[in-house]
Amino acid sequence: MDSVMHFEVVFDNKERAKKFYQSAFGWQFQEMPGMDYVMAMTAESDKQGAPKETGRINGGMMKKDPSAGYPLLVVTVKSIEAALKKVESSGGKTVLAKQSVGNFGYYARVKDTEGNVLGLWESKK
Repeated sequence: MDSVMHFEVVFDNKERAKKFYQSAFGWQFQEMPGMDYVMAMTAESDKQGAPKETGRINGGMMKKDPSAGYPLLVVTVKSIEAALKKVESSGGKTVLAKQSVGNFGYYARVKDTEGNVLGLWESKK
């Protein structure tokens, strides 16, 4: 079973968004080198950034774009190619094709039958 492993909040103004989430919820942030992406740490985490407490997730923040104008959930999958085929055969659509994210993994976005956009994540082995 594929599960939610991450969330993404979008922003118009990165510094304003960071200030809000730090002030309102105590989140901590880590800028990703070479990317306009910020990791949002919402739970005590290990050295790899994974939450130490079961059932908690961390997330990220990124600039709004046409395929993500609102917060979205990210589902971890074994294979993005296989997941995209299953989404399409289930009535959904691919809205952002598979792309490489540094040495970390692969990412894509899909739209479900209700118009919700979800991220897909495949870790590099």
